[in-house]
Amino acid sequence: MSRAPLHPTREQIELPIVLDCLGDPTRLAIVYNLAKHDESAQELRCGDFNAFSGKSNLAYHFAKLREAGLVQTRIVGTTRYMRLRRKDLDARFPGLIDAIITSAARDAERLQFPECELVAAD
Repeated sequence: MSRAPLHPTREQIELPIVLDCLGDPTRLAIVYNLAKHDESAQELRCGDFNAFSGKSNLAYHFAKLREAGLVQTRIVGTTRYMRLRRKDLDARFPGLIDAIITSAARDAERLQFPECELVAAD
């Protein structure tokens, strides 16, 4: 039996933790890719990020993002779905995520951000 992952409440999301978390290029690339799919309200599966790194390394980054309050993780069977917590982040830090995503988009090629490999749902 799998238990639901813990997420900080909106009020528990802290700016220094968010900024520290986004200082890592892999986590910034994950957030950038989640933001690209945010408008369609599409959740991405952990497996969609396999081109980014190995599974154990990705699991570490996903946990850091969740603990910082940047992503919401939902578990269905053996699949984990993630989405950016944009509403919570915008409420806590107005304009911050937009500024980070705009800067990341501008520098994505130079930073060599990988693209998500979206796989058809099972």
